[in-house]
This record gives sequence, structure tokens and C-alpha cells, in this order.
Amino acid sequence: MTSRELVKAAIEHKETERVPYFLQFCGDAWEVLKEKAEGKSQGEFIDNDVYGIGPPWWTWHQLESDWRGMEAPKSRANIIGRGSYENFFDSIKSAKENTDKYILVMIYGSHFEKANAARGIENFLADMGGEKEFAKNLLNRIIEKNMVMLENFLICPEIDGVLLGSDWGSQRGLLMSPQVWEDMIMPGEKREYELVHSYGKDVWLHSCGDIEVILPTLIEIGVDVLNPVQSECMDIKKLKENYGDRLTFWGGISTQQTLPYGTPEEVREETRRIRDMMSKNGGYILSPSQNIQHDVPVENMLALLEVAQEGKYKG
Repeated sequence: MTSRELVKAAIEHKETERVPYFLQFCGDAWEVLKEKAEGKSQGEFIDNDVYGIGPPWWTWHQLESDWRGMEAPKSRANIIGRGSYENFFDSIKSAKENTDKYILVMIYGSHFEKANAARGIENFLADMGGEKEFAKNLLNRIIEKNMVMLENFLICPEIDGVLLGSDWGSQRGLLMSPQVWEDMIMPGEKREYELVHSYGKDVWLHSCGDIEVILPTLIEIGVDVLNPVQSECMDIKKLKENYGDRLTFWGGISTQQTLPYGTPEEVREETRRIRDMMSKNGGYILSPSQNIQHDVPVENMLALLEVAQEGKYKG
């Protein structure tokens, strides 16, 4: 099977000859690791089964100072587009012609975090409790802009999936009540997921922290793949048992304990254990629960990669 076929099979909850992987390294971690790469680029050395790419998107532009005040701002929230569609489509075309990977468009900070970027997280959480009309209007405006930006590239047939990211959780639970999430966040997310699915693409979601309480709703409204699946704050065995037939997990290997502080053998042991547990009947893409940083010893990075690539280069 090709890399793309492996990832698609995992999302369809089918067991495969090997488990697909998608490892991400922060720039400082790659600087440490590339000495072992013997001149290869990060993409060549890691050789993920997923090709991740960021699209042209939008951001806030020259916001007035009242956007950082405690009261709901009165000034307009100006926005500006970023990126080149020509370069974006050329990159996707090149990836399709030169690799057999699953092509994933990745958009972090797409909704709730976009509001945080304008107001600051403390202010916006206060808005959600005390300035509900303002908060809803801001979130709705973000979704309306997102819908336009999504349609600008979803027509591209080479794209397999879209990741939308917003961190709704801490390691102790949601940052808001489930009721507030369902009232303010869920409707916009549902619109985006339905749009992505209407073009035949898979929906990937990134949300840090313990968000287990809303997993049934996320499944109901169309999430196909969940990341980062933090084992430090969620029982991933329980997640697999309860949701593994309806949700594919991408992540789960500890970046707070095992990777930075374990031995290479402990990294191999945990990676194999989680891979084998989470990939039963498909539904798993191997990865740490967060991007790998430079605090991870290079020997542990290599141990992780070794297990990820087991069975990849047979014959």
C-alpha cells in the first residue's frame, strides 16, 4: 500500500500491513537531529506518510488598543490575507507528482484561537460569559471568513484532508463549560466540517487538553481524525475502547515524560505499546502528542523514528 492508502485505510478503520505515522519536529529539534540525517532534508529523513502544508489564510490587521482592554471593543476588527495561492497549488502539485503521501492542509488557530488572538484569552473567556452577543458575533465573523478561505482551495482534487485547530482544553478539562462550547463554538465548527466533507475531504481536528466530554458531539458533527490525544491528561486506552470505531487518533505518545526523560528503550517500548493498542482495527496514525522539541535527546528522537518506520522499507 502507498502512504496515502495507509492513511486512508486508518481513517476508514481498517487494519494495515503497518501503521502510518506523521511526526512533527520543531525547528530547534530538527537542528539537533539533522546531524544524523547525513545531508537529507527533514522531509526525506523523517519520510512521513502525510504531507502537511499550510494554505493562504487570513489574520487580524492593525487592531486598535481597545481590543486588548477588558471591555468589549468598539473599533472595527480589520483583517488581511496572507500567502500565495500560486505557490500553494504548485507545492501541492509537486507533492502529488513526486510522492505517494496523503496531502493534508493544516490550519492552526482557526476559530476559538483566532478570537483569542484578537482579544487575549482571558478577555475572550470573559466575553463568552459576560458579553455573549459580542462573543458570538466575533466567532460568527471568523467562521464566515473561514468558509470563504476554505472554498478557495477545497476545489483542489489532490487535497485529501483539512486540519482545523483550536485549543479548547487544559489538562484538567474544557476551558469553558460543555454547554457554552455547544452554544458558541460547535455551530461554526459544524459548518466548516460539513463544507470540507462536501468536497470529499477528511476532517482533522487539533485541540489540546482534556476534551473527552465533547468527543461524542465532535464525532456526531463530523470529525474524522483527532489530535493530539494527550496521554498526560486523557486515558487513551479508554478513548480507543469508547470511540475507536468512529474516530481516528493521531498522537498519544508522551512528550511530557517519556520522550524527554525516558531512555531510548523506554521510548521504543511506549511507542510500540501505544501503536499496537491504538491501531487495533485501524483508526490510528502514530505520533507524539505534540511536536517534538529540542529537550528530547537525539537518541530518543531516533528511537521513536525507528519504531515509526518499522516495516516501511521491507524488501
